Amino acid sequence: MEIGKVPEQVLKRAVFRQLHTRRKEVLVGASVGEDCAAVQLAPDEVFVLSTDPITGASKNTGRLAVLVTANDLASAGAEPIGILLTVLLPPEADEGLIRQLMQEVESACEELQIQAMGGHTEITSAVNRPLLSVTGVGKVKKDGLVTTGGARPGDDVVVTKWVGIEGTSIIATEKEEELLKRFPKTFVEEAKGFEKLLSVVPEAAIAVKSGVSAMHDVTEGGIYGALWELAEASGIGLHIDLKAIPIRQETVEICECYRINPYQLISSGCMLMTSPDGLQLVQDLKKAGIPAALIGRCVEGKAKKIQNGEEEAYLERPKTDELYKIYQ
Repeated sequence: MEIGKVPEQVLKRAVFRQLHTRRKEVLVGASVGEDCAAVQLAPDEVFVLSTDPITGASKNTGRLAVLVTANDLASAGAEPIGILLTVLLPPEADEGLIRQLMQEVESACEELQIQAMGGHTEITSAVNRPLLSVTGVGKVKKDGLVTTGGARPGDDVVVTKWVGIEGTSIIATEKEEELLKRFPKTFVEEAKGFEKLLSVVPEAAIAVKSGVSAMHDVTEGGIYGALWELAEASGIGLHIDLKAIPIRQETVEICECYRINPYQLISSGCMLMTSPDGLQLVQDLKKAGIPAALIGRCVEGKAKKIQNGEEEAYLERPKTDELYKIYQ
């Protein structure tokens, strides 16, 4: 396709015709010539925004873009309403690729009842593969807003599902042929299927009702990065039991193949939470069918300790996500 804005007729066929999910709060949505979306909010509701690009995956990009942004909104206790998309495509892209991306986007939007409200689609030589950047729009009652910096000394630290599941799914998809030489097909398919576990919107809603004090979606940098960021935002220390952190065997074995530290691997689908009563929070989550584990506690001071049996270490500042090792 020619460099520049996607032609209007392609935009209508490949983009707008794929978008069907609607929200009553959205007054102005995606349309030719509209540069802005408009959302109606009640006086006691807070408007919550988030933005994220998808750069570490070349497959299922549309779906990942929606889920990651919705997870950020959910970590604030907000209900996701809509997204704005910036889609940058290389010159070799065709209308079929655009349609596929938008169908992936709409599938995730329909699943979470989020409206794609607008955005920008462009062909440019500045990228060599599709790049999606998403701005999310959500709402929350003023007294329901949750921050990453809300943890307090004495709070329990809880995580949902398993660490590394997003990275595992991406590696299993990107490196499928290599992995099939080492593992059974059922093993690789199971790992690829972790992509279905990447939304944390349901557990965030439960956590808000349970009285969570802080939430942080575990994304780039993995659980170690998320723990550091939560502690820094809250001005607290941590004492974490490494052996209590839940991890799937598929993640362990795939990470060993590429000499990846699973605790520093991108982990959307895993929500980090703190609560004055972590055991009750874990029970509330498990009642809803969401795996959860208590992995430590918040403490006074700045020390962020990781206990591994008799050994003790300290968290370091977040580093480059381990996922990028598979492309080196």
